[in-house]
Amino acid sequence: MRRHMAELHVDPHGALYARRARGLQASEIRALFAVAARPDVISLAGGLPFVQALPEEDVLSVVRGVLEGRTGTALQYGGGPGHPALRGRLAELMAAEGVHADPEAIVVTNGAQQALDLIGKILIDPGDEIVVEAPAYVGALSAFAAYEPRFLTVPLDEEGMMVDALRDLLVGGARPKFVYTVPDFHNPAGVTMSLRRRRELVALCREAGILIVEDDPYAMLRFEGSPLPRLRALDPGSVVYLGSLSKIFSPGVRIGWALAPPGLQQRLVLAKEAADLCSSSFTQLVAEGWLADGRWREHLASLVAIYRARRDAMLEALEAHLAELATWTRPEGGFYVWVSVPGHLDTSALLPAAIDRRVAYVPGAAFYPDGRGRDRMRLSFCYPSEGSIREGVRRLGELLADEEALYRSMSGGPTDPGS
Repeated sequence: MRRHMAELHVDPHGALYARRARGLQASEIRALFAVAARPDVISLAGGLPFVQALPEEDVLSVVRGVLEGRTGTALQYGGGPGHPALRGRLAELMAAEGVHADPEAIVVTNGAQQALDLIGKILIDPGDEIVVEAPAYVGALSAFAAYEPRFLTVPLDEEGMMVDALRDLLVGGARPKFVYTVPDFHNPAGVTMSLRRRRELVALCREAGILIVEDDPYAMLRFEGSPLPRLRALDPGSVVYLGSLSKIFSPGVRIGWALAPPGLQQRLVLAKEAADLCSSSFTQLVAEGWLADGRWREHLASLVAIYRARRDAMLEALEAHLAELATWTRPEGGFYVWVSVPGHLDTSALLPAAIDRRVAYVPGAAFYPDGRGRDRMRLSFCYPSEGSIREGVRRLGELLADEEALYRSMSGGPTDPGS
């Protein structure tokens, strides 16, 4: 009843909204959170880091150190680019991953999500072309969509972005402002861009004079295989690098950052100051204190082991319950598995039935700017226990088997989904 009344409500201020605000909508992932939070629903939907694994005493020790030694700084305004101590720690973190940066070139943001919004604000005029992967991170699509670009999509395969398809767009006359990509353990697809593709992408964009926005929240969550160079390491002059502590420490501290060429870095600072003056001094110093203690790497290693076991549980459950019903990616790290179901099924339409069976996922259409992906779904293995993952996938397999049997009976085909 409450939802029905909300649908009938007419916003008396609707005529006042700017054009860009009229199209703002809640993402399917955010809309899922209320339902997925029900204790009886196994959520394979949201990409929530497993913060329960954080060593509580270590976190408390860092927080006490900030409040006992630097209260005057921690509870005060800070500079727009971010606290120098934290920027220094972030430069050290990136250097260990092969990305070398002057701390002065780093802009601290409220999560990498704010960096995406600031990039859109600085670079996109209505109608400008930008390139995103298909599928693409829904948060990036939402951030960029507010500035009314024309989305150009490039498909993915097991090696990540298909650079030849991007080259075809450019040959065909496309002139994008930038290319947005998540090269490592892609959200939502789970794939990793190969070294060959990385080199092709930076060479193509350098030649065409196109910026690359490299979003890198997951690369340190590698379960197997060898690390690959970041795009920023391959071409510092053409790549805006976005990092985040949300997946390797805590999303609650809201610490992200951008490393950009000098002119863009200056504009990021100005846009950041216009948006919120500065990020929280308190959480910046907590993050700096966490990174100052080498034990954070020990915690990260234990977290990777947890995620690896959960990834394995999900892949085993998919093989046991969906082998005849779907195909899926096999990520070497990160949070996500990307599942493809038969084309006659619509994962958005099926979601209410999944909730009735007490399991949640994210429909694939959320990750495309043009509504494609209705035969896809994103499954997250980061937060539920291994047992919950196995049970959730089992419930999902039963749903898909029943839907497939119904489809076959209505179309006159065999009712055995394995036929």
